[in-house]
Amino acid sequence: MHEDHYERLADSYDDTWAHGEAFLNWMTEQITSRLAPAPTDRVADVGGGTGLFCTQLAEASGVEQPILCVDSSAAMLANLPHDKRVTGVHASMEEIAVGSAVLPYAGLDAVLVKEAIHHARDPRRTLAGLAYLLRPGGRLLVVTLPPRLEYPLFAEALDRFAAAQPEPGDLAASLRHAGLDVDLTEARFQHRYGTERYLARIRRRCMSVLSTFDDDELERGIETIRAQHPGDVLRFTDRFAFVLGTRPAHESPPP
Repeated sequence: MHEDHYERLADSYDDTWAHGEAFLNWMTEQITSRLAPAPTDRVADVGGGTGLFCTQLAEASGVEQPILCVDSSAAMLANLPHDKRVTGVHASMEEIAVGSAVLPYAGLDAVLVKEAIHHARDPRRTLAGLAYLLRPGGRLLVVTLPPRLEYPLFAEALDRFAAAQPEPGDLAASLRHAGLDVDLTEARFQHRYGTERYLARIRRRCMSVLSTFDDDELERGIETIRAQHPGDVLRFTDRFAFVLGTRPAHESPPP
């Protein structure tokens, strides 16, 4: 289901997720301050889509080797920027985790999984496989939303999202089980949207959970949002969990 969603959304993905420069800069700072990519690091963005945050990371960190943008959607990768600092890898996160897809690098120093781990069929196994790819001192950062959102959405969408979203604490436990030192933190961003612009994003199914509703159901949901949030401007809080796992510098990956 989610692969069909991203195939349809690919050509408009960056526009759909154009939160604005303030959000992109904020999120880039949140990621780079935790993942701390060095210029010589081998970096991968797993589930990286169109490479939006690959280019942000490249700008912020000055990495000398191309950042790998790993995604299962060929349509998303077709929209990668023409940037020699970013290399597309057509593979799912599960294929990377079990080694059935070959990466250009033998090991990785920094891995980003941003708002994608909920698509894994078995998040614990997938995270263990990604952790195995880390070189000594390597970092794996999972950026995820909590199951319960504070978004102006209709109740059915909020409930479906919560049912499929792993708890950040469970993801942290998975990384510890994989042998990593783990740090779990949270950060918040205050959004301000024009109401009609926000509803247009919902209509374009900016979140994969919205693809589980047909057109009529979605329109009814939009009318519910409109009724619950009258006015020209919507303000709400995004809460992100940042689960950082680090391979001890003196250790090799577990067998």
